[in-house]
Amino acid sequence: MSDLISRGFRGKRRPAEPGRVPPGQYETRDFPVLSAGPTPRVSLADWDFRLTGNLDRERRWTWEEFRALPREKITRDIHCVTKWSKLDTEWEGVSVETLLEGVQTSAEYVLAFCDGGYTTNLPLADLADGKAWVVDTYEAEPLPPEHGGPARLLVPHLYFWKSAKWVRGLRLVDEDEPGFWEALGYHHYGDPWREQRYWND
Repeated sequence: MSDLISRGFRGKRRPAEPGRVPPGQYETRDFPVLSAGPTPRVSLADWDFRLTGNLDRERRWTWEEFRALPREKITRDIHCVTKWSKLDTEWEGVSVETLLEGVQTSAEYVLAFCDGGYTTNLPLADLADGKAWVVDTYEAEPLPPEHGGPARLLVPHLYFWKSAKWVRGLRLVDEDEPGFWEALGYHHYGDPWREQRYWND
């Protein structure tokens, strides 16, 4: 989530690296903490991840089952709608493609849902082909709660509010429906290279 500023935001600016920082963005070495409410905290014994909605059968993984899935290390640039970009961020987690393996669905969209009630919408195609992950590690350490731990969605080719913190599952849906920020005026897709920040962008 990327709108309200909470502790940890220092916003040191660097000149943008040509070709890697989208229009209207500046580079930062910090990792600003931005959220719209208190940080949820959940016991790993109670944590699970689910696929629901329009699919042949629902899937569910406990924390131990999720951690046992094939894992990937990911290095990507990330871009927040509040105009900061952070380059070469290092993550580890499970590709959404792995989670969707064997799923039969006619759905074209996904609504990610999270602890704390947050949701965000995405085209299903934007979660396949190595474009998205559920990550639980940042810079070789467990993902801290303020950055979305124990697990968050990582969709680095879109603005970072689409990389939902505290993610608990994906609901496959037939029609695009706005999530939390989208219902408040943020762009339904959120391509940083096209500056799709708000509805009319």
